[in-house]
Amino acid sequence: MERTLVILKPSAIQRGIIGEIIIRFEKKGLVLIGLKMVQLDDAILNIHYSHLAEKPYFKRVKNSMTACPVIVCCWEGKDAIEVVHNMAGATNGRNALPGTIRGDYSMSNQENIVHTSDSAETAQKELNLFFTNQELYNYQLAPIKYLYGEDEID
Repeated sequence: MERTLVILKPSAIQRGIIGEIIIRFEKKGLVLIGLKMVQLDDAILNIHYSHLAEKPYFKRVKNSMTACPVIVCCWEGKDAIEVVHNMAGATNGRNALPGTIRGDYSMSNQENIVHTSDSAETAQKELNLFFTNQELYNYQLAPIKYLYGEDEID
């Protein structure tokens, strides 16, 4: 099973849609194995968004992400990285398809509700940045046999 990071951004927190977003991942059949609220700061954002450091909008991204605490989640499931990333939808909420999180809740490229890992390498790096091993839990949902075929369970 794969693990992936989801950050519920300040736009989700301020709009009071935390539960609506989490329930979508739960209903899909993903397992929540880590969750916490954190106030991001420059140090962690400089690492997390290092690929944007030279962009003219980097300061705006950091301002947005420090507007209030965020919720960081670790979700687990078969092909979880791709599943979660697809559920989020296109980065720009105006371009995201209805039925995706951004398609249903966002009209913005900046204030786009969630961050999701886009690859196995990114997921591992991001999970290590936001969680310690002690903050991630291993357990199996009781209805696992109703979520996957017998040959799909690792």
